[in-house]
Amino acid sequence: MFTRLNGFMERRPGRLLLLVGVLILVGLGVGGSSLTKMTMGVDDYDDSQSAAVKVLDKVEKASGSDLEQGYVVLVKTDQPIDPQSAERPAVVTRAIDLLKSRHEVKAVWDYASTHNPQMVSADRKETYVVAGVGSFAPGDAVKKAVTDLQDKIDADPQLRDRVSLGGPTASNVEGSTISSEDLGKAETIGFPILLVLLLFIFRGVIAALIPLGGAICTIALALGVMGVVMTTVHLSIFALNLLFALGIGLSIDFSLLIISRYREELHRGQSPKEAVRTTLFTAGRTVFFSGLTVAAALASLLVFPQRFLYTMGVTGIATVFGALVFALLGLPALLAVLGTRINKWAPKRWQRADEGPETEGRWYRFSRGVMKRPVIAAVSAGVVLVVLGLPFFGIKFTGIDSASMPRDSHAGKVYATLERDFPGSLQSPVNLIQEAPANAGPKLAEYAAKLKQIDGVAAVAPPRQLGDGLWQTDVSLKKAPLSLDAQDTLKEIKDTPAPYPTEATGNTALFRAMQDSLGSHLPLAVVVMALTTLLILFAMTGSVVLPLKAVITNLLTLSATFGILVMVFQDGNLEGLLDFRSQGALQPTMLIILLALTLGVSTDYTVFLFSRIKEGVDHGIPNREAVATGLQKVGRITTLAAVLFCIPMGVLTLSRLVFIKQLGLGTALSVIIDATLVRALLVPSLMAMFGSANWWSPGPLRRFHSRFLGGFQESEAAPVPGARTVSAEVETAGDR
Repeated sequence: MFTRLNGFMERRPGRLLLLVGVLILVGLGVGGSSLTKMTMGVDDYDDSQSAAVKVLDKVEKASGSDLEQGYVVLVKTDQPIDPQSAERPAVVTRAIDLLKSRHEVKAVWDYASTHNPQMVSADRKETYVVAGVGSFAPGDAVKKAVTDLQDKIDADPQLRDRVSLGGPTASNVEGSTISSEDLGKAETIGFPILLVLLLFIFRGVIAALIPLGGAICTIALALGVMGVVMTTVHLSIFALNLLFALGIGLSIDFSLLIISRYREELHRGQSPKEAVRTTLFTAGRTVFFSGLTVAAALASLLVFPQRFLYTMGVTGIATVFGALVFALLGLPALLAVLGTRINKWAPKRWQRADEGPETEGRWYRFSRGVMKRPVIAAVSAGVVLVVLGLPFFGIKFTGIDSASMPRDSHAGKVYATLERDFPGSLQSPVNLIQEAPANAGPKLAEYAAKLKQIDGVAAVAPPRQLGDGLWQTDVSLKKAPLSLDAQDTLKEIKDTPAPYPTEATGNTALFRAMQDSLGSHLPLAVVVMALTTLLILFAMTGSVVLPLKAVITNLLTLSATFGILVMVFQDGNLEGLLDFRSQGALQPTMLIILLALTLGVSTDYTVFLFSRIKEGVDHGIPNREAVATGLQKVGRITTLAAVLFCIPMGVLTLSRLVFIKQLGLGTALSVIIDATLVRALLVPSLMAMFGSANWWSPGPLRRFHSRFLGGFQESEAAPVPGARTVSAEVETAGDR
């Protein structure tokens, strides 16, 4: 593949650049037109096969309402409200009339229609109205509906300052809007910082601009792939956060590795054409397999049935595809056209910065120092990682609902007000759906009375018939619907004998169903991630020891990252600095995305490092010297790549949505931990401790690797005379 690619590149680099340009335009056209089809519904987190989700279809067929959707409208009045009267203040009547006029609204309930005095505040100056809505078509239909309703409220002088719109439907739409706004603000802040760092790290104006062009290429092609996928399945709009951050990060990583190798070959005296060829066969091959590691890790998300998660998997694969097209087609062709002009507008002092001997660099000296006392270094780094990971054992989980919205948002204000002034409100009840005959009212009323006796239950609405053979009983909880206390109360509700077949749904039950679904699919996803890591690193090294060590160190990185996230977001530390309000738990779907992303990126950097170490040992360099020179060659590159990768991911912590903050901070932390404790301390110390055993594998696997995978190493030059590869020595020793 690389031979043919290099041949085409040597003959027609300009045509290759033109081809990449056409692909970018096609990607933008296909992807841009598909953005309005992306979903932003609350069902993005559902497993369609769970009982709590299946019952929603029955309810909608019977009543027209989707229990997962809905509006909650908070109304302030000038005159006191009499909760026992059927008379309503004018502003309440006007709000109800507006809701009933909406085509998506199927039913409206207030204190007068339900005879529920708890829907009126203690000072009798506030009340809330609940509107049941039908399901929305995929795409921006839900956003248009919510935006139109909010506009009508704002345009009405009687409602403008007295009515606030909240509830699950409004909350989810507002959340997606906030996510998009915050992403734009983060890019505005992060881009200048990134540009300055690129200038210094890439050591030249032209070289610094290349990864930015790569990011445009990557994002455009990824959008195109996602547009094609959306002709078959729906994707969640929240994936755009990952697309932009990962697209920029990978483009920088791959550009830095390839441009550094190209400059290295130019410094060795090769012509631009020769340097491109060597770079493509060395760094290009490494980038190819590095991209595969990231794509394969994120592809593990495809095993989950939740749209939110498998969308992230599709987005990750599409982004890696775009980054590889740029790194293996666009960038080498660009280097072939630029030649030595890659160093134009770069100070001579910057160009000479990497021209020193490999045995005199900081990374070389540091790694040699670590390997003098490998046990102390390995134990020290391991202990730090384990201690950082200890809080992970106390992790708690919560979901995404109105409680996770910023308090300055409309939906966040409504939720906070109802929690404070309307204990036991019906904004997020447990919906009990009973299959019962038309005369089941008395028995269901008795059942409702029993439910009122449960400690965690705040109130129980009278059972109401939805249609032939279907009834609904709404149970309000004392605690937040996604809290651990609410989960315990749900269990007690389910354990209470019901006179007819009953299924629970609503936020609390749907969150429980999501947790069960995630738990049942997570083992398969982890197996896919682990096997991918093992296979790709075995293909690169021919060893079974190094891949196993990589998996273990990746797990330590993950546990340390999760432990810090627990301390920050669950325990509420740094609330003021990061500007969030702790929910006392972490969002599980974000942790699963972080698991895949961290494993992929960590293995990506591991491939960068091991490829250069393998090149050294295959040329007969002793193990410790190969480690030191390998770190010297790529230590700066991978560390700077990690710093740059942290910029687009880290700025996600500026989001007002706490679960986006968790993803941004978690990814940045994992990259920093991997670049410092793992690659600077654990890798060289463990390589020194294991010695030649690093390269061991059973005889059958050695022969398989030699026959089918031996070409995967970052070198195409012949070994030095008389030298034997480490793998050959290990194989000979094993055969003896």
